[in-house]
Amino acid sequence: MHIKRLIGINGGTFDPIHFGHLRPALEVLTALHLDEMRFIPAYQPVHRDSPSATAQQRCDMVRLAIQSQPKFQLDTIEIDRGGPSYMVDTLRALKQQMPSATLVLMMGTDAFAKFDSWHDWQGILGLANIVVTHRPGEPLPSDGGVEAILQNHWVERLTEGHGQIIDLPITQLDLSATALRDYLKKGEPVDYLMPQSVADYIRQHQLYQ
Repeated sequence: MHIKRLIGINGGTFDPIHFGHLRPALEVLTALHLDEMRFIPAYQPVHRDSPSATAQQRCDMVRLAIQSQPKFQLDTIEIDRGGPSYMVDTLRALKQQMPSATLVLMMGTDAFAKFDSWHDWQGILGLANIVVTHRPGEPLPSDGGVEAILQNHWVERLTEGHGQIIDLPITQLDLSATALRDYLKKGEPVDYLMPQSVADYIRQHQLYQ
């Protein structure tokens, strides 16, 4: 009997990666009993400015940040593909690589609030499940288009397949890559905000000066 794998997907610019990316990913991995969590740096994000660090530097930082957690994997699928990074294309390619895997896409409440404006969001739900992470006690976004999506797709527990949306309260750190880049530009310390290996890499390569 073939055991289906549960694969978490954590996409982002990771410019730079920090504990606000890593801790929620670990909690999702643990709570949903995922086999692995893939960190997928965007080549060219569609909803934000171009990254400050190069694709290679962002991949290097992710690799350093996750090296001590064996179930965290760097996946360069969007970097290798180039062009605008649409999640639906990435999920489609992953499904071709792993037809029997169940994909679970991580998304914060800010991203989910705009999910109905994502490129081919229906296609995303046709390929993966979604876990919406939020602070304990924080309600899920329920305005406009996402209200109907939630009503049609929300479940209490994930099963195999796709098209299900679950929510998960997590330790959410009020931390953004924008704020970190600002600290680094001003020469302020970033200790305890990101792995030391990433901070050392940034210093060594004089990033975000």
